[in-house]
Amino acid sequence: MINCQILKALYFQESQSIADLSKTFNKSIPLITKSINSLLEMNLVEENGFAVSTGGRRAIQFKVNNKRSTYTLVIILDQFYTSIQIYDLENNIIHESTDIYNPLVSNPKSLSTIIGVIEQVLEQSNIPLSNFLGFGISMPGFVDPSIGINDSFDKQAKLYHIKKHIADHFKVPVILENDSTCIAFAEQKFGVAKDIKNSLVINLNWGVGLGIIVNDEIFKGSSGYAGEFSHIPLSDSNELCSCGKKGCLEVEASLTAALKNVETALVAGEKSSLESEQYSNLLAQGDALLEHALKGDQLAVASLGKIGYMLGKGIATLIHIVNPEAIIISGRGAKAGDILMPQIQTAVNEFCIPRLAKATELKISDLNKRAQSLGTAAFIIENLIHTLITPN
Repeated sequence: MINCQILKALYFQESQSIADLSKTFNKSIPLITKSINSLLEMNLVEENGFAVSTGGRRAIQFKVNNKRSTYTLVIILDQFYTSIQIYDLENNIIHESTDIYNPLVSNPKSLSTIIGVIEQVLEQSNIPLSNFLGFGISMPGFVDPSIGINDSFDKQAKLYHIKKHIADHFKVPVILENDSTCIAFAEQKFGVAKDIKNSLVINLNWGVGLGIIVNDEIFKGSSGYAGEFSHIPLSDSNELCSCGKKGCLEVEASLTAALKNVETALVAGEKSSLESEQYSNLLAQGDALLEHALKGDQLAVASLGKIGYMLGKGIATLIHIVNPEAIIISGRGAKAGDILMPQIQTAVNEFCIPRLAKATELKISDLNKRAQSLGTAAFIIENLIHTLITPN
């Protein structure tokens, strides 16, 4: 047990001394030393130089041994796009696919497309399946990791049992997790939520998701579906949400909503540098929106500002309910965080009780688009790294 805990700690913290580990786990120096020696014998950890001197002999630091050629493969799904990435144990991307247009809803070929892209990446990487600790799938919807299903799909749909299909096809261990939960996990372990015990992480993408961290643990609710932020009924729009209902926050506070704002404005005759662009797909549109906004295009900035204000309205509701230390904007849309933040703050000031608003810090992720894949890789380590340890 302690060997596994140490291995995880070295993965998430990168490098620690025996004294650091002793303090982290409240275990004796001799016990930690014995465990480190055991992990060294198994070739799972290696020395990594010396810690900074505190006046006495500099302590040797240890880290996960990345020379073992052990990898994780992550399958990143959003509503419309699929990408595959292979990570080493130091979270370097070794091989990856580009984003492939692959809608999850009403697409009978979605699973076969995913399998095909995985096979292509594996062939290009030339890494045998035996070198993979496991595969990880992160996707939107009502994901139940404990039984490996996505209850957003009919039981007859292939994506309902996506974990089983991938595991059976490739004969490797597979974990399945909700996309926003993976993003929250990445922010907790590697991002701006790292030293915050209670935070909410908003996944701003084509929709709007939420990951919840309470007392330094991911919180999923009684049935595992906590965090359906996008379906809070705060919108006055008559537009139907993807869930089939009206009034959901998502229809006015997502990148999809921002793109619709641009389209409506251009049809009405407004001028923008976006007007001259030709887009082959939704991804290109979304990337262009963010890029043009960052370059100062007024229509792009205004369109993102509208969704920022609605996000702020939703965030005010979250602050009243949860009273977190921080709320973090992450995911694809975090790239435009500096543009979104003034409007988010305006709405929070307008709709939130000042005493509560002051107790919550608003932050923008540095990980943004990479957070989902990094969090998925981290969940593979969290759930499967024990399989590397040889029993004594």
